[in-house]
Amino acid sequence: MPGVLAGMRVVEGSAFVAVPLAGMTLAQMGADVIRFDRLEGGLDAKRWPVTADGRSLFWAGLNKGKRSIAVDLKSPRGREIVTEIICAPGDDAGLYLTNMRVRGWMDYEALRERRRDLVMVTLLGDRHHRPAVDYTVNPAVGFPDATGPGDSMEPIGHVLPAWDCIAGNLVVAALLAAERHRLRTGEGQSVELSLKDVAAAMLGNLGIIGEVAVNGVDRPKVGNAIYGGYGQEFLCADGRRVIVVALTDRQWRNLQKATDSADAMAALGRRLGLDLSQESLRWQAREEISTLLAPWFAARPVGAFAEAFDAAGVTWSEFRSFARALAEDPDLSVENPLFTDLEQPGIGSFLVPGSPLSFSALQREPPAPAPALGAHTEEILAEVARLPAAEIARLFDEGVVAGPESASD
Repeated sequence: MPGVLAGMRVVEGSAFVAVPLAGMTLAQMGADVIRFDRLEGGLDAKRWPVTADGRSLFWAGLNKGKRSIAVDLKSPRGREIVTEIICAPGDDAGLYLTNMRVRGWMDYEALRERRRDLVMVTLLGDRHHRPAVDYTVNPAVGFPDATGPGDSMEPIGHVLPAWDCIAGNLVVAALLAAERHRLRTGEGQSVELSLKDVAAAMLGNLGIIGEVAVNGVDRPKVGNAIYGGYGQEFLCADGRRVIVVALTDRQWRNLQKATDSADAMAALGRRLGLDLSQESLRWQAREEISTLLAPWFAARPVGAFAEAFDAAGVTWSEFRSFARALAEDPDLSVENPLFTDLEQPGIGSFLVPGSPLSFSALQREPPAPAPALGAHTEEILAEVARLPAAEIARLFDEGVVAGPESASD
């Protein structure tokens, strides 16, 4: 069964995380996403993690379900081919995603001369058109200074490229919104956003800017506690660590019931003069609450209370490494319809996610493998650029384009 975006064609010129993620998200919803790259591959063609023989698991992860064409982007004919593919005719075509800001032949003004209703979404580093990546944006806006143990003075970054993940999904939203506008008006447009602006917007959306500007508070490090509410990690009898969260009144009641601590918490509240049913007051009393609960966890291995916690509706989780999570969590297995054991050419079979979206009107589609660089060059030239077979053969002979056998050699 085709995906919800079946019939839509999107061209992607990209590297790193956000825009490849956007293209993959659209592909997993059924769009025909064509990624073009240099003959030797883009900046992420060999990005870590890689297999023992150097094949990029990063590439395989972020390019599932796309088609790939390898082109000599330095040659005039190569550039013309890419332009033809981006601006190919069709009501569901003329949609372009990129984070490669190329002045001249591949900017919006030049491409719009070839297709007036072009929709182009461009992700920048920052609004001044300076380069930026997640790992430079994150410290710039302040999060590492609020991350880590409370007694630490050092900034701590994170391994999750959060702004890339958010920006990638905003690129999807931007493309679909602009395409809806085009369907209603016939007008194309250029949409720009920057990685730093995505982070800056979330800084305001989460109330952090207001906290500084209005309250004069520069958020401190609080370790694994949850700022403004109750959430704390505990060491258990088997040496494993868990986190319990009680942000809502229901979560707080469930935690007390599961740990048989309701009477002790009521006494604690009376002693402190605090109504612990209130989230903000649990934050104020977090150290006393944790001191009261710590012996309960220290006396029990995780297996002794895991099922009871789940049955009682406690909001909790165990801390795991990536490897332990993959080995132990059924949500990271084929038991979850999100996942399939997929054969990725050149790498082998391993667990791969499809789209996390589930549409009631459509059957969930399994993930498709990522293409080898240049795997679809010939068919894209024939079907999209509409070139005759003799010209396609000549382009291969002249090294203007490449297939999977010769690309990246």
